[in-house]
Amino acid sequence: MTHLLKTYCILAIFSLLSCKQDKKVAKTTTTAETQWNPEAVDDEFKAYWYTGKAELNSYTLKQSRYGEIRDGEVVLVFVTEPFSLSKQVKLDNPQAAGADNVSVMKLNSFRKFNTGIYDYSIATSVFTPINSQEHPNTLKLNTSIQEWCGHTFTQLNLKDTNYHFQEFSYFETDGDTESAISIALLEEELMTRIRLNKGQLPLGETNMIFSTVYSRFANKNLEATTAEISKTETDSTTHFAIEYLSYDRKVTINVEKQFPYKIRGWTENNGDGLITEAQLKKSINEPYWDQKKRSDESKREALQLIK
Repeated sequence: MTHLLKTYCILAIFSLLSCKQDKKVAKTTTTAETQWNPEAVDDEFKAYWYTGKAELNSYTLKQSRYGEIRDGEVVLVFVTEPFSLSKQVKLDNPQAAGADNVSVMKLNSFRKFNTGIYDYSIATSVFTPINSQEHPNTLKLNTSIQEWCGHTFTQLNLKDTNYHFQEFSYFETDGDTESAISIALLEEELMTRIRLNKGQLPLGETNMIFSTVYSRFANKNLEATTAEISKTETDSTTHFAIEYLSYDRKVTINVEKQFPYKIRGWTENNGDGLITEAQLKKSINEPYWDQKKRSDESKREALQLIK
């Protein structure tokens, strides 16, 4: 009886441990509470991202606007840089900044297309800390939209308990606005997260602040809402789908499965039957900030830029 009792106890312990492990796995794979992988910043990452160059990517663009598809192009610039935690600007003297110096992955996105006689130009900047354990949220996001009728500027700055939201607009319905938005994953930071987390995003439902561009184009007040992230895979590509549960908006992002996990393209579907689509043309690595001469214009040809 004593031997039999010991056997039952051992089996019960293994069963309990198994249940705990199963629950942990279920939580990790079905919710977007997954922690970003701190091991993503390895020697391979450093050798690519800390060499004094930026990654420049050009894309063909089919942009949905005013009920029609417009031809255009997008440039995505990924680069690491020292960032001030307190001022939330790039540091001029990072060596003297001490703990205020936070290394970030910066994404500058430039989107251009025409609507009839006049053109649109949209610039977005995202600043996501590389050390996600110490700094789990993107520190800053801003978007400027210029077109012949006027322009708007939107910015979110991370504060202790929220994002400080500011918007300045030429248009009366938008005006100059200031408010607080609950901290959540930013749609614009999905691409920096993919680059920092070995080509992955956390799956399942999560709180997300939808795109600042969508906010302006669809006349929706920027807010944190629920979105669901899922993925499918081929041999070479990971395909992420982001679907908002309270808005008619679905975004897909196609990512190379191998390092450095380049963004192959994406789509945006706002339920009007027209889909915005961007497809990668060329990708090069250059210290573009030092390439200001007329002779450097050949790099634009290398990127196959049309404007």
